[in-house]
Amino acid sequence: MADGQPAEDSKATAVSSSLGESLKHDVNGGSQTIETDGPASKRQKLDHQETRQENRQNQPRDRTRGVAPVKTEYLISDEVQAKVVDDDAAEAGIATNDSVNGKPDPRDGGGKKGKNRKKQGGQNQNRNFGNHEDAFRLCNSITYSNEFSPKPCKFGERCNSCHDLRKYLKEGRREDLDTLDGKCPVFEKYGRCTAGWKCRFVKSHSKEVEREDGRKELILLQNVDSMETDEDPDQRPGVVNVVSTDTKWDLARRKVKFERSEPYIKWLEKDTELMRQVHNQAKKQDGDGVKIDIREELRAQFVDPPLKPSEKRKIYFGKETPVLAPLTTQGNLPFRRLCVELGAQITYSEMAMGMPLVQGQKGEWALMKAHESETVPPRFTPEPGVVVKDYDNTKDLKFGAQISGNQPWVVMKATEALTQFLPHLRVVDLNCGCPIDMVYESGAGSGLLDTPSKLEKMVRGMNVVSGEVPITAKLRTGVRDGKPTADRLIERLAFGGPDTRDRLGAPGCAAITLHGRSRQQRYTKSANWSYIAECTSLIKSYKAKRDEITDTTKEADESTQANTAGGKVYFIGNGDCYSHVDYFKHIDEAKVDTVMIARGAMVKPWLFEEIEKGQYLDKSASERLGYIEKFVRYGLEAWGSDELGLGFTRRFLLEWLSFTHRYVPIGILEHLPPSLNDRPPRYKGRNELETLLASDNYKDWIKISEMFLGPAHPSFKFQPKHKSNSYEIEAEG
Repeated sequence: MADGQPAEDSKATAVSSSLGESLKHDVNGGSQTIETDGPASKRQKLDHQETRQENRQNQPRDRTRGVAPVKTEYLISDEVQAKVVDDDAAEAGIATNDSVNGKPDPRDGGGKKGKNRKKQGGQNQNRNFGNHEDAFRLCNSITYSNEFSPKPCKFGERCNSCHDLRKYLKEGRREDLDTLDGKCPVFEKYGRCTAGWKCRFVKSHSKEVEREDGRKELILLQNVDSMETDEDPDQRPGVVNVVSTDTKWDLARRKVKFERSEPYIKWLEKDTELMRQVHNQAKKQDGDGVKIDIREELRAQFVDPPLKPSEKRKIYFGKETPVLAPLTTQGNLPFRRLCVELGAQITYSEMAMGMPLVQGQKGEWALMKAHESETVPPRFTPEPGVVVKDYDNTKDLKFGAQISGNQPWVVMKATEALTQFLPHLRVVDLNCGCPIDMVYESGAGSGLLDTPSKLEKMVRGMNVVSGEVPITAKLRTGVRDGKPTADRLIERLAFGGPDTRDRLGAPGCAAITLHGRSRQQRYTKSANWSYIAECTSLIKSYKAKRDEITDTTKEADESTQANTAGGKVYFIGNGDCYSHVDYFKHIDEAKVDTVMIARGAMVKPWLFEEIEKGQYLDKSASERLGYIEKFVRYGLEAWGSDELGLGFTRRFLLEWLSFTHRYVPIGILEHLPPSLNDRPPRYKGRNELETLLASDNYKDWIKISEMFLGPAHPSFKFQPKHKSNSYEIEAEG
């Protein structure tokens, strides 16, 4: 299959994009004429009856709430059933139960502490995916070397790995794959394979040669220009933001000095204690019954913070920059790379937990890796008359990191570590919306929505220690349904709380994203874009309100402001965007700067292409399969083409297929626009491949993965994050 996208396969459906407009039912472009014997009057009557019957058949059915309006001829049965899917896996979802031992995930506030605490190396470590490794290991001294010239083994005789290359190739690994034309995608693109002899396509980049003494040697074919002296398994071609093992060890051993965070944290502790004392005094009344003036008391005792924020790199969000949301599990590097190729202009890492980052845990730092395509500037075509002051698009890039934490000192140190060790970072985003119980109960994620003072301290402190990298925040409307609090939080993030704005100025939040649902609501109802529009108005009135509430004698220092024109705070909406119609409607009606897309991109990643072209794209089944092949190739480049890399690629591919099967092709829908929350009834596609891609049977997902990755490892297991699909896939031996 060609790596590029055939132009003739991408057909834009010529349909109206207006809301509620129906597709033409007659796909052949005309109706059939039926001949009838008998008198003309009778024939006319029968023709009239037949026309009415055809009209009734061609009449689009009324839309049923929650059910995708599939044309009648594609339905398998008359029963219209909408399958309920738990979508908490879409954004910042973390599995809460350990299927192995039944215990909660202890990270960031839960579980045991001390010596008996079980270490967790990243997100979703409590999900068991089985074992996908070789029968026995090949020593690294052999892995990247020719048969007769291995490197010295640092373990010597104590080494437990195999040093016999031919034995390993015969017994230690499974046979080579013949998928992808039997060629290693990594070697094809970069001239070297990071898996060496462990590659499951090793025949495509190795050969046996006969030496002068008659002996036959197995050698690896490598491009000399691409060979490296030191093999780093974490460093792969095209991947940036790779933190060295030594740095992670230094973090784990507390050898890294947080030169900005530590003095600011000490000052913050003293300032917090001061405010607590003053508030306690304010509760008391003197003999005349007059309360103490808190602000005057604070001003008298206030000590300036030891550091001020550095000047921030200017960023831009606009109509031409659709944003890919931080997606737990599915927001991996290969998927983001595919979305960027299809038109995503801003991307984010998966949500990383602050404490494991500070502790140098490998799994969490792995989430920060980005592809070089994410380091290029986003699209920038401002409207005529709109001037973005001092913005330099050439210094901007697409990739940002999102973190979560339940204490100010945690997110401050995590932010300083990120900005110190990651050279390619657009922003650091604070997650204030994750609804998962474990995160919420620890005080992180949406738990911050009920603690505005703590949230402000976090953003303010992150802004102080982040150097030139701007700080942003992502919120939900509130914790409980019917009780939105985001408007008050936005005001606090824009110009500070009543007790801090006159002393410290604005926290310096450069952009705010609002997901139009509450924590309690999860994904059960449509996103509240009316409320998002109300909050947009608050952001738009920032400058006027800032002038109104700011004490001119204590006007905030410019260094504390978001480093944008006129102190502008960008505002991004999030929720239920599934078409270019949704995207531009939200921008035009809710007046947000841009829209962040989550589940819509997982179901159809070419949504970004639709936004760019301004039309629906009826992707053929072969094109969609081509995107799956690209994901597989990108996965093998990111995780390796050895047995372990194939296992990771298969796992994340199956996770993605648990979303993509929900896509209903535009050409078989009766009504437009499609709705993200609609679930399709049982239907057949326009060909066998389209029917296969629509299957919600996990065995079909495995069949699709085997087209590119061959049979799964005998012990490989797959546990989807959807609660409604709480089954376990175990590969058959």
